[in-house]
Amino acid sequence: MSLPIVHYNTQILRKKGAKITGFDARLTDLANAMIETMHEAHGIGLAAQQVGHALQLCVVDLRAAEAEFDWNLDGARPPLDLFMPMIIVNPELTIDPGTDEYIFEEGCLSFPGIRGDVIRPDAITLKFQDQHGTPHVLKCNDLLARCIQHEYDHLQGTLFIDRMEKKVRATLDKAVKELAQQTREAAKAS
Repeated sequence: MSLPIVHYNTQILRKKGAKITGFDARLTDLANAMIETMHEAHGIGLAAQQVGHALQLCVVDLRAAEAEFDWNLDGARPPLDLFMPMIIVNPELTIDPGTDEYIFEEGCLSFPGIRGDVIRPDAITLKFQDQHGTPHVLKCNDLLARCIQHEYDHLQGTLFIDRMEKKVRATLDKAVKELAQQTREAAKAS
């Protein structure tokens, strides 16, 4: 079942997600609905806040991405098809020491049609649980690291526009303000 994606200026996008303690069918159902929603929207990641839930939960799927990236999951390098789409619960993210930062254009399903350059570190380590509560450690770089950082930010109430340099953000201000107005008008109509 696909879920509606909330757009910029909806308050829940600024809420830090609550830690998940119940690993049950409801969590699995929500995560699976988020995966379906992400795929229908042609996205590579989706956070619970984007579908109206302030939880420490996001999903990621880069199987269709044409970018190259490296990964190590729990000390091994399984094929992407074995662990994606990923359900990430209660993540703890650290930037790998000495990693370089890169500028890359990002978009967001909560900001349809709006894209801008964001600087992010290239390599991360992510400790997280899956939908069953099983702990995992993922080390990754490039697009996978960027996607996870983007979704992790959502779980903290931070948006990709917050990470943009002022001059980049200034070029998008008109579109962002228009989206905020559309979101306000849609909320009044419902």
